[in-house]
Amino acid sequence: MRLPQSIIQYFSVRTIHFLTIGIAILLLGMVPVGAAAATSQLACAPTNLQFGTIVVGHTETLLVTVTNNGPTSVTITAITVSNAEFTTSSLNLPLVLLAGQSADLSVSFTPTAIGHAGGTIKFSSNASNASLQLEVEGAGVSSEPVTASPTIASFGQVAIGSSSTVPVVLTNARSWNVTLSALQITGVGFSMSGPTFPLTLSAGQSVTLNVAFAPQSVGTTGGSLLVSGPGLAVPLTGTGAAPGQLTANPGSLTFANVQVGSSTSLSETVTNTEASTVTISQANLTGAVFSISGLSLPVRLTPNQSVTFTATFKPTAAGTTSGSLSIVSNASNSPLNIALSGTGTAAGQLAVTPTSLSFGSVVVGSNSSLNGTLTARGASVTINSASLNNGEFVLSGISLPATLTASQSATFAVTFTPQASGATSASLSFSSNASNSPATQTMTGTGTASTQHTVDLTWNAASGAVGYNIYRGTVSGGPYTMINSSLDGTTAYTDSTVVSGQTYYYVATSVNGESEESGYSNQTTAVIPNP
Repeated sequence: MRLPQSIIQYFSVRTIHFLTIGIAILLLGMVPVGAAAATSQLACAPTNLQFGTIVVGHTETLLVTVTNNGPTSVTITAITVSNAEFTTSSLNLPLVLLAGQSADLSVSFTPTAIGHAGGTIKFSSNASNASLQLEVEGAGVSSEPVTASPTIASFGQVAIGSSSTVPVVLTNARSWNVTLSALQITGVGFSMSGPTFPLTLSAGQSVTLNVAFAPQSVGTTGGSLLVSGPGLAVPLTGTGAAPGQLTANPGSLTFANVQVGSSTSLSETVTNTEASTVTISQANLTGAVFSISGLSLPVRLTPNQSVTFTATFKPTAAGTTSGSLSIVSNASNSPLNIALSGTGTAAGQLAVTPTSLSFGSVVVGSNSSLNGTLTARGASVTINSASLNNGEFVLSGISLPATLTASQSATFAVTFTPQASGATSASLSFSSNASNSPATQTMTGTGTASTQHTVDLTWNAASGAVGYNIYRGTVSGGPYTMINSSLDGTTAYTDSTVVSGQTYYYVATSVNGESEESGYSNQTTAVIPNP
């Protein structure tokens, strides 16, 4: 009979009574096919838990993953710890692990005295290795020789296929040199970059390590950054999540006919529709006539969160133009492409009629107004603003900005109010989206000094009169108002307070030595020229 290889190996180290007991062992080992495969095997990772140096009274916690590597379920009935400075938590016993299933156990170390501490954690189960043991070690110190900031590197939620980096700063807390002999990373998905070791830190000196987490599966993962020398352990934790996905609303942007020189804008909304946070890192545009605003990068979108921004089309020539907006992110469907299209149309022209305004002579201080017309030709025109370069001319009658459709007209008025004598000119400019912008109109005018008119009055002397009063009205027959400030002893008076273009009516009275005043004389009329 040929013995199975496993039995031969067993006998190779146990040669005593080979012939006597070998057959018995062989007979015992002949079990039905499949019975050996039903035996489960427990394993833990790591197999040796190193806490390094921990300040007395402080607690450090590391994760241990217990896995059932066998084809059938295993029931863990008890977990015992040989040293009270080490404690366990997070598992409810009895615990059933199905074939291939794992569970995380939190192990904490709280040193009560300075010096080395060690022990074992025993897992009692119905597995083939019914008493799986985990070695644990640590040391209590009076103070930390090297500190880590942060003390725990937590990466939060990271999508599968992407990575996140946390800088960990190690600082020598001693007043003498400390040598970091080596670094070790534990835990699936964690990696580290930084300086070369061994490395000596002088008192107070720091060094930065970049610890990265790139999850390999969905769920929470733990690990440690182990620093040999000072025996420092920095716990690492992160959660792998399914990659997010972005959607665009609308899926494409089409700009209606836009005149060359003008622009139009549309809103675009991008939403994270999955359960993982998505970071948008780039927004790449093709098509020089397109632009975006309101999107400040990078931007993080939590599940169901959206960002809204504006896309603008400003054609430089007539015709249809296409482009695209590419949203680059860590989403599963990156890059997200949004098609852009728009049609540029020929710009209209703005006609100003008449092309010039002549106000002629206008008396200083008075004013004169003339009208003009604006007309859109070929296409609609938006008039944005108007400007005059001479303060003696004022534009009115039109409210800007204003849009004129093709062939539509609008009137305006310009008023000339000269402030001084002499000829003057001005230019009125209308700024618009027309191809001939700005459209201009010139104007001229002359300020003339105002003419001062007077009315000379005379009358016949009255018997016994010592003086006369002169009265003026603007309506024939009165009422009249006395215009002399004191009794006039002559038979003539000049009225220099008349206004051009007005008609006045005058009467006079006589006053005797007893200050008695006569009735009104006959009325006389004076028509003042204009100007």
